[in-house]
Amino acid sequence: MKDSKEYSPRLSKLVRSLKRGTEKRVAPAFTDPIEAVIYALISERISDAAATRAFKRLKSHFIDLNDLRVSRIEEIQDVLRDGSQQAEAGARAITQVLNAVFDKTDHISLAALGAEGKRQAHKELSEIPGITPFAVDYCFLTALGGHAIPLTEQMLNYMKENQIVHPQASLEEIAGFLERQIPAAEAYEFYDLLRSAIEQGSPELAAAAAPAKKSAAGNKTTKKKNEKKAK
Repeated sequence: MKDSKEYSPRLSKLVRSLKRGTEKRVAPAFTDPIEAVIYALISERISDAAATRAFKRLKSHFIDLNDLRVSRIEEIQDVLRDGSQQAEAGARAITQVLNAVFDKTDHISLAALGAEGKRQAHKELSEIPGITPFAVDYCFLTALGGHAIPLTEQMLNYMKENQIVHPQASLEEIAGFLERQIPAAEAYEFYDLLRSAIEQGSPELAAAAAPAKKSAAGNKTTKKKNEKKAK
């Protein structure tokens, strides 16, 4: 990512602010990586708390994943209790992913990915039709023990708007920057703390972002002064 050295201290400050006064966050346990993918496809578009409730409803309503695979989009939306276009997109992604896995393996499971190397597992996850980058990273992190930091649109917007990362950086560049700065053992904790803070409007976010905004304003002022001197 461009200007990584400039943004690294800002990220470190954010991490310290998020961790202050909190307990260690532990990643959820999934019986099969496919469940992590389904959960991610739901939670990418709504709050984490709402996604947890919706995921429980899906598991109790449908007999099994095959039943979910062949269900109508409208039925899935009814269970999710969300008639929005975002929920419809999520429901379509779920059935597309489940059908893709079934067509390839003749059953609905991604357990075999655990026996492969992490790089190959990530590659195969990424190639599943209908899956999103967030779902790939979330599954890789929580169900496969990989090093990744899933990013929702809210998380991306917060970091860009508050100068934690370069505002023009791509998702791939930001993901790479975060993975270099945050150790694998702390990846889930960072993801969970940042997402929770954003969704709950935590005051720690404002405190962490303030120096970056001030610095950016200061840089602009200095630039204008220099331009005047040059004239």
